[in-house]
Amino acid sequence: MQKQNLRDLPAVHTILNLAALRELTQKHGNKTVSEEIRKVLEVIRDGYANGNQEGHLPSAEQIAGTVAAKMATTFRDNLRKVINATGIVLHTNLGRAPMAEEAARAAYEAARGYLNLEVNLETGKRSSRQDAIRNWACQLLGAEAATAVNNCAAATILVLRALAYGKEVIVSRGQLIEIGGSFRLPEIMGVSGATLKEVGTTNITKLADYEKAITPNTAAILRVHPSNYRISGFSHSVPLADLVALGKRTGIPVIDDVGSGAVFPLGSLGFEEEPNPKESIQLGADLTLFSGDKLLGGPQAGIIAGKKELLQKIEKDPLMRAFRLDKMTLAALEQTLRLHLNPEAAKEKIPTLRMLTMPLEQLEKRARYLQSQLQNIPGIGKVRAIEEKGFAGGGSLPDQEMPAWVVEIESSGDSGPLAQALRTQNPAIFARVQDNKLLLDLRTIQPEEIPQVLSGMQSALGAQVALD
Repeated sequence: MQKQNLRDLPAVHTILNLAALRELTQKHGNKTVSEEIRKVLEVIRDGYANGNQEGHLPSAEQIAGTVAAKMATTFRDNLRKVINATGIVLHTNLGRAPMAEEAARAAYEAARGYLNLEVNLETGKRSSRQDAIRNWACQLLGAEAATAVNNCAAATILVLRALAYGKEVIVSRGQLIEIGGSFRLPEIMGVSGATLKEVGTTNITKLADYEKAITPNTAAILRVHPSNYRISGFSHSVPLADLVALGKRTGIPVIDDVGSGAVFPLGSLGFEEEPNPKESIQLGADLTLFSGDKLLGGPQAGIIAGKKELLQKIEKDPLMRAFRLDKMTLAALEQTLRLHLNPEAAKEKIPTLRMLTMPLEQLEKRARYLQSQLQNIPGIGKVRAIEEKGFAGGGSLPDQEMPAWVVEIESSGDSGPLAQALRTQNPAIFARVQDNKLLLDLRTIQPEEIPQVLSGMQSALGAQVALD
């Protein structure tokens, strides 16, 4: 009886030709959809054969509906839009800095067609792809030369390999940082072929420690800004100006890794000062390294600026090709650097700076509006707009608490399932849970995203009710 019933299951081609699957076949092709139909049919056959499924066989339309539902999950994009409701402006797991419209548009135009990546349009001869950003970076930073690679770790490896392969690089023990993903500076330096020579202690390093460590095999002095932590209390580090003076006396280049790339003067807005690449170069660092996707507010990149003679040597290293930027990133980085030439325009147009410098009154106004709309959703629980604290994130301004306004949602049960339901919406809504309360931080929610937050919350709460 079961075997006869199973033979009555609709054929693959019958299901494939149904209108319910037409859009999927146009998008994914007949072969892919047919394979998904076969998988569903196999599950149905196994269910009846094992006695786990009884009754009438499903119709072709029912099977098509099952296939469509499975494919909606299986074939959805792995990288999807996320509404960042955490308040962490440079959220590493959410892609760090959102780019300015000018930068995003330039990347899109570069991606969709051809451009003069490595050709001089006037002469018709081959040029360097670094020409796209070199002049803008030099103008912005006051450097002799500049180049960019795919991140700051790559910049460190490349610089040390080009200048210190098989030789020693002096660095303070208090600056041997670990960055995200358990990557440690000593390990990164080891890949370059340079030998790390540690000086001082975790909390105290003096100029004399550097002086004593210099030998004929010393190739560079490296200073690293500990951008994701702070040492406070009984501590001392050597100012860059003193290291530069030592480097000049001994003929040893000083490399300054300033980390987050705070070109914009955040100190004037009440933030703690982050090392500024401009100041690093003005103080005489031979090379200054920093990230493109942190406080600079651009795409992921590692920017190297400084002495022309050293940059020429670095760009000749074979790893330069391995670490080079693609055309989309170069296009976005060029526009980001150009925006920074006008600090006031940068503050308005670069999302990272705009969010960091947003007035508290504006955040409060948005929070109260969102609260007024959310509290009308059935089953949401207690909704309040409250003042809170937030952080920049992304290994930037680690000790700097920022006043914030959030919408706090308190329900009778666990807030974890609601947070998870919000993350599975389209677009995903990434909130934070604190003391079993769901917090939506308005600093990182864009005004145009508020309607999506409202509809996403409604869907998430509806899904929870259905599960209960």
